Amino acid sequence: MSDYKFDRSSFKMQTFEEADRANVFDKSVSYTERLRQAYYLISQAYGFSMSDQPKMDKSCFSSRKISN
Repeated sequence: MSDYKFDRSSFKMQTFEEADRANVFDKSVSYTERLRQAYYLISQAYGFSMSDQPKMDKSCFSSRKISN
């Protein structure tokens, strides 16, 4: 993922038509590539590395059998 750089200065006010033309998540981009791009943006927003992903804390959850 080192080929992407999170550029915060690239955002600007746009009309709906301009935003629609600039949409990079349209149908011509494959589904796996859209997921990869979205995951990269999430990792940058929450400050974790793609290679060192955070682990889910499973101690917060519990399960039990529902008795009828």
